[in-house]
Amino acid sequence: MTHTADRDVLGHRLPDTVRADFPILAQHPGAYLDNAATAHKPRAVLDAITGYYTTTNSNVGRGYHELGRRSTDVFEQAREAVRAALGARHADEVVFTAGTTDSVNAVADGLGRRLLGPGDAVLVSGMEHNSNLLPWRRLAEETDARLLVAPVDEHGRVDVAGFADLLGPRVRLVAVSHVSNVLGTVNPVAELIAAAHRHGALVVVDGAQAVPHRPVDVRALDADFYCFSAHKVYGPMGVGVLYGKRELLAELRPPRVGGGTVKGVSATEPVRYVPVPARLEAGTPNVAGAVGLAAALAYVDGLGWDAVRDHDQHLVRYAVRRLSERPGVRVIGAPERTPSGIVSFVVDGIHPYDVGGHLDERGIAVRCGVHCASTFLDSLGLVGTVRASFAVYTTPSDVDALVAALDSVRPGFWTTEHPTTRFL
Repeated sequence: MTHTADRDVLGHRLPDTVRADFPILAQHPGAYLDNAATAHKPRAVLDAITGYYTTTNSNVGRGYHELGRRSTDVFEQAREAVRAALGARHADEVVFTAGTTDSVNAVADGLGRRLLGPGDAVLVSGMEHNSNLLPWRRLAEETDARLLVAPVDEHGRVDVAGFADLLGPRVRLVAVSHVSNVLGTVNPVAELIAAAHRHGALVVVDGAQAVPHRPVDVRALDADFYCFSAHKVYGPMGVGVLYGKRELLAELRPPRVGGGTVKGVSATEPVRYVPVPARLEAGTPNVAGAVGLAAALAYVDGLGWDAVRDHDQHLVRYAVRRLSERPGVRVIGAPERTPSGIVSFVVDGIHPYDVGGHLDERGIAVRCGVHCASTFLDSLGLVGTVRASFAVYTTPSDVDALVAALDSVRPGFWTTEHPTTRFL
């Protein structure tokens, strides 16, 4: 029985030409359903990166020549593009980093030690990716502070009441994901931020899985810090963003020191740092990465957020319905409630690695395991899950291929020899 003619699931508000915008899909025509790990790049992004290196390449901020000025201009134009995409008030509230992990660590190392001491606390949620857990755990250990973990409800969202119960005057920092990288469920971050602010805590939001799927307004959220990576929103690898309120970034100890961060240096006088964001971007920045990110944000904006979200909503709900029709297949959480591009599932009696290997042999790329969130999987009582994650070029036919391939999956090496073994 075919389902691809089901017009109510096609997300047809995206143009049929979207797949043609991504050159890699012509070379690898299988179903790529690992977009939460990294998304493919449209030609507009590839052209922007190549164009930078072929017409503008030069270091920024310090070259007293035409190419240096042009490179600085396009770098700052990219910063403005990110500001506009996030709804930030000022361009200098956007700091370019190496990615979400780098951004979170910059806050933990640059501000956390000034805020936390013995008896203080950091509050995280029980669903966090290791990149938004380990920096805070290490910070708590090094400052003799406590690490508190907010519970997650049966639908895979942060339990608001349980979160609020853990807040108090000694909670200085809160770290929470906007969207779960395991289940795709969307947390009520505005509500969580408001609750944390009532208790005087600062909030760091991991937006890595949110930015590709929904418009983000950091001022409407009232986020103190918001972090994301370019490569998950169709941009290049190796570049990301740390948004921070201007007054908080000014308090951040530079995560690295070096060229471009100071007004002057002597062997004896105090170091005089330049204002943010330059003081937080030591050394040569990834200018081409920033240019590529700006092009990626423009590409998504050109598709239209209503169309992107419509596509996402229909595709996730279609996948949940199709997977739920298969005996022995169980969708984890409730991704169809607030779709955000991810559907995680398990196949009864079969290790996720065996499922992933079986799908790979049939040209279907998924992620299987604990998704760098083993503590969350522990709380769910699961060895791991199989995660299908979608992008603007994903089609219902990709979902059909995934579901059809599950009909022939059987227990393999991992199920029979290592049923409880798991890696990242």
